[in-house]
Amino acid sequence: MHEMSIAEGILDVALDTLRQHDASVIHSVQLDLGLMSGVEPDSLLFCWEAVTKGTAAEGSRIEINTIPIEGKCLDCDKTFPVENYKFICPYCDSHFVQTIGGRELQVTSMDID
Repeated sequence: MHEMSIAEGILDVALDTLRQHDASVIHSVQLDLGLMSGVEPDSLLFCWEAVTKGTAAEGSRIEINTIPIEGKCLDCDKTFPVENYKFICPYCDSHFVQTIGGRELQVTSMDID
């Protein structure tokens, strides 16, 4: 379960930020999570609860902003939402599509005191 190591990494970022701002409690962490990130949100939330026990983040929550998959056609240069993992340009039917969104895994903000 790689979500455990991801939760630990997010906690490291949160605790570093806490120290930098001379705060003592983490209430929540906001996270951008792309549909193609390979991270299962429910597993991440479960792991977060486990890794935060006994830390300044105990009882905090992760708020996930799901980022859809976005593609860019390398033939007609148009961008479009990728639905049902069909990487085919809806404008010109090209299969030469680059993924430009949906792989994100980034802490965007935190609520701390």
